[in-house]
Amino acid sequence: MRMRPTLSWTPGADLPPGTTDLEPVADALRAGGVLVLSGAGISTESGIPDYRGEGGSLSRHTPMTYQDFTAHPDARRRYWARSHLGWRTFGRARPNAGHLSVAAFGRRGLLTGVITQNVDGLHQAAGSEDVVELHGSLARVVCLSCGTFSPRGELARRLAEANPGFAPVAAGINPDGDADLTDEQVGDFRVVPCTVCGGILKPDVVFFGEAVPPRRVEHCRELVREASTLLVLGSSLTVMSGLRFVRQAAEAEKPVLIVNRDPTRGDRQAATRVALPLGTALTTVADRLGVPLGDEATA
Repeated sequence: MRMRPTLSWTPGADLPPGTTDLEPVADALRAGGVLVLSGAGISTESGIPDYRGEGGSLSRHTPMTYQDFTAHPDARRRYWARSHLGWRTFGRARPNAGHLSVAAFGRRGLLTGVITQNVDGLHQAAGSEDVVELHGSLARVVCLSCGTFSPRGELARRLAEANPGFAPVAAGINPDGDADLTDEQVGDFRVVPCTVCGGILKPDVVFFGEAVPPRRVEHCRELVREASTLLVLGSSLTVMSGLRFVRQAAEAEKPVLIVNRDPTRGDRQAATRVALPLGTALTTVADRLGVPLGDEATA
């Protein structure tokens, strides 16, 4: 769903080593004014796989591109068949300790906002408010002709009615909610059109090869300008859509703190990278700050 990057770096090459010291993160949160930028790594503990981490799906799965989706009916049919099946699993995912920690920090007034590269809605389900979904949300569908938005649940019902008995066993589920199915399993899956104008329906997400809406990017840039610290959680920062905010913060001489087990493309701009699992790291920080997590999962 993000633009596929041309890598000009080798993860881990000539980068500062990761640490297990969480005190810089705790100190930043104590001071407040922290803007969170989260990536797929924060959702892995909810059962949603990563693109690039250990066992990441890019090693076995090519995400749908905007160009293929809009140009080829067969590509849309394959996408919606896989996504319809994947949604059943994806939609059942629940927030984990990482999401609950971020929501708890927000309730305490320690954050200025949350920008997420994820499309799973788990930050909101955990109780975070005013989340900027940089790459959109799988819970919404948009018509490419008339621009009408509709709930994903409504589309799921329509697809189920149009494809009775469609229940193949997928080899796996990907971070974009796309299940791994063969062409034989996709079969003659039927796609349904927009109920308003009969146009093409697309999930309200940014596919690979598609640009993030400029207004959304500028809103995120404003959030970076207003923040005292940028805290990156679970993102490799491989694609420019997230990396640009790290570079913006660094150029403004604002501290960039990263919690990610693997090296990231933003490590050189970061004051520190904590190489710990996110759930463990954030609950430890919450405990140090005396911030109760509670259970804010509502979805």
